[in-house]
Amino acid sequence: MSTLYAVIVGSGFEAFVASAEPHRVHTRFGPPSAPIRPVRFGDDTALVIPRHGDDHSLPPHLINYRANLEALKDVGAHAVIALNTVGVISAIREPGQIAVPDQIIDYTWGREHTIYGEPDPDFDHIDFTEPFTQRLRAALLAAAETAGVDCHDGGVYAATQGPRLESAAEIDRLERDGADFVGMTAMPEASIAMELGLEYACLSLVVNKAAGRGEMPIHADVESSTLSAKMQAMQVLKAFFGSG
Repeated sequence: MSTLYAVIVGSGFEAFVASAEPHRVHTRFGPPSAPIRPVRFGDDTALVIPRHGDDHSLPPHLINYRANLEALKDVGAHAVIALNTVGVISAIREPGQIAVPDQIIDYTWGREHTIYGEPDPDFDHIDFTEPFTQRLRAALLAAAETAGVDCHDGGVYAATQGPRLESAAEIDRLERDGADFVGMTAMPEASIAMELGLEYACLSLVVNKAAGRGEMPIHADVESSTLSAKMQAMQVLKAFFGSG
């Protein structure tokens, strides 16, 4: 059986799915953020969902991560490529570049973070030692090499609660904890995907230097860097699906 891939898109990618036919799915956790749409990449089709909704109305802490991932599994997905925008904390990357993180630290709170929300004799203590699927990470990095895109292999993603950005002191704390990137959506997305038996990896778009690290206001940094990172991410996806 060939692998059916899903792509969860974040900020700035909503128009990417606008012309595709929507498939509405309801799950035991309620409706997902938006309909799932099959999008053609060359000879392949990926199932795409915008995690913030079609109108980008869902802040990170209100996303129904459980419903999004279960909906993708229900329509046949086996593996999930998660696009997300991040700020960079360490010198590992610069704004406008991309990365495939290999570790994560969860600083979120109050989110529905597991599919086991009620007593279940079959609940599982998932082994989260490696939060991202190595096979999928390797495939994304190989696609980046094929596309001639400079994509960093590794780095620690700090998942914060949002929707506000962090203070400079909070970023200092994250750096002391060993974080390289800061974002708001990879948790509980990564752990729920693992609970559901879905392969999962992030393709992270570095769009700003984290608080206290840059010389320009963060929103100005995001505005000047997002297009470059987005174009590189799209090149990687095209190579990924083009290579089968």
